[in-house]
Amino acid sequence: MVSRTGPRRSESVRLAVLNAADDLLVEQGFAGTTIEGIATRAGVAKQTIYRWWKSKVDILLDALAEDAREALAWREPAGTPAEDLVTHLHRVAGFFEEPAGQVLRALLGHAQLDKDAAASLRAGFLREQRERDLEGLRGIVRRHTGSDPEEATLVRLADLLLGPLHYRVLVLGEQADTAVLDTSARLVLELAARQDP
Repeated sequence: MVSRTGPRRSESVRLAVLNAADDLLVEQGFAGTTIEGIATRAGVAKQTIYRWWKSKVDILLDALAEDAREALAWREPAGTPAEDLVTHLHRVAGFFEEPAGQVLRALLGHAQLDKDAAASLRAGFLREQRERDLEGLRGIVRRHTGSDPEEATLVRLADLLLGPLHYRVLVLGEQADTAVLDTSARLVLELAARQDP
């Protein structure tokens, strides 16, 4: 059946394409991942892929969004605010070691050279994840201080929380250091408490 926006995507075909793109990127890197390779691995025709995605970047962006929706979600409270914050940071660090994290690294690298890819990454996944991070951190700070932080303060706290982790992983190419994650969480909560009137 055809809708006004074009043929409907089969969910199983969509997932096959996204999984194939993930797998190929991990195996062959960004340059070695092609539409042809994705189509072959997914068992679909190239025309099927081009009907729904313009490029391999678009496929990888969809794959990243699909994987991160659950992997980078903020969980319901399970301990103290400090414990929950540290747990979340460790989950983010773990994400970078998974195939989806490798997709994110590849897209961030490619975005440095391709302004359209950078715009798509920022307008889609990065914006959505930023919103999730701000909302999740807001809940932690509210539990810790008893009140909501001002929006500008929340933004700065999110930068301070995630910046060291992203620097270690994305700039230095190292695994996250447990002591750095624990210290980042502690300092963010201390600063949040100072902002509380």
